Amino acid sequence: MKSCAEVVAALIWDEGRFLICQRPANKARGLLWEFVGGKVEKGETKKQALVRECKEELDILVEPYDIFTEVVHDYPDITICLTLFNCAILRGQPKLLEHNAMAWITPDDIPNYAFCPADVEILKKLQDGGKC
Repeated sequence: MKSCAEVVAALIWDEGRFLICQRPANKARGLLWEFVGGKVEKGETKKQALVRECKEELDILVEPYDIFTEVVHDYPDITICLTLFNCAILRGQPKLLEHNAMAWITPDDIPNYAFCPADVEILKKLQDGGKC
């Protein structure tokens, strides 16, 4: 059985819209859309990992609050245990440091974007009004 990679992601809201980012073309699942985040490193808590990832990827300081949802997803190359946190930006404006693009979208905009398969369950919850 494959081990589960602990992954964290941020659900950042701004006036009814949430932030999504497009993966770089040269990475696994390239050009698909996702929530900003990444793998939890040894010795980090999930919240610490999320603060670090948001700083590295978007140059913003976030404060993770509660968990919006958790998902386990099997990709051909990796199984991920994804924890999505409701977050607020404490400092900075998002900048593209790693991603191909970013967008602020409403739940109604979800069908217009091709997301990573692990996010499908999360997106359904958002479309059903499971907002923070």
